Amino acid sequence: MHHKEDAPVLNRSVPVRHPGRWISAVIIIGVVLAILINVFTNPNFHWDVVGKYILDVKVVQGVGWTLLLTVASMAIAIVLAILLAVMRQSDNPVLRWSSWVWVWFFRGTPVYTQLIFWGLVAVLYPKITAGVPWGPELFSIDTSTVITATVAAILGLALNESAYLAEIFRAGLKSVDKGQMEAAQALGMSNGKIMWRIILPQAMRIIVPPTGNETIGMLKTTSLVLAVPFTLDLTFVTNALANRLYLPVPLLIVAALWYLVITSILMVGQHYIEKYYGKGIDGGAPQVINPDAAKAQMIGLGAPHMSGGGGM
Repeated sequence: MHHKEDAPVLNRSVPVRHPGRWISAVIIIGVVLAILINVFTNPNFHWDVVGKYILDVKVVQGVGWTLLLTVASMAIAIVLAILLAVMRQSDNPVLRWSSWVWVWFFRGTPVYTQLIFWGLVAVLYPKITAGVPWGPELFSIDTSTVITATVAAILGLALNESAYLAEIFRAGLKSVDKGQMEAAQALGMSNGKIMWRIILPQAMRIIVPPTGNETIGMLKTTSLVLAVPFTLDLTFVTNALANRLYLPVPLLIVAALWYLVITSILMVGQHYIEKYYGKGIDGGAPQVINPDAAKAQMIGLGAPHMSGGGGM
């Protein structure tokens, strides 16, 4: 008869020690604390001025205009990019080359130069006219009333960005297996429905991360709209206040803090969009964004297609 004392002793697992982690953590925390103490105790940063102007009416309005430029420019750029990416995939050589030339031109010239051009378009073309070629003029309007500073800034940013997004969208479209398009065509779906319901939802997993980065980049690129000139954005407003106060550093901090806040919000939004389009791929139970894509994928993979009727 075995006694309790005779029971085998189980091996006791001892966790691996990582002294290097603690040492590096202490060093990094010490350096960060030293920097923060130095920054917040240095009177040359003028934190009282930062606190005074962080919610200044003109600064908040500048934030609003910066967001407007970012959202409007990205919306136009995304629509153009989808069109350019589809054209690049087309069998029509005219559409393919037109898309290529667009991307080549707008990627090959600096955005600052393009913004200057849009600011001068009213000088190059003082009037916008419509009429019969070599015949009577039907109507005419001053270009400056149509292409305002706001419109010029949005167009300049959007057209430049569309060239970069077009390549991102093209890469996303190419990531979807061609067999799914062929399978969807076999189901009798139109090309437009195939693109909207099957190809794009799957391509978005590839498209969203770089597009999110481009959106954050666009937010900061709005600081160049002075070239138009557009003088209501956050960077111009804070620079104007700095020049009036002869205190550039605290107003630069104000602008930087606002950019960090907006960027953080955009990053959170990007995370949830990536999570939505990564369903069934980035982990967890497989999920399908739409049933059309699932049906086309099954046929594309060679799964048997069951017809609605039956018979012997």
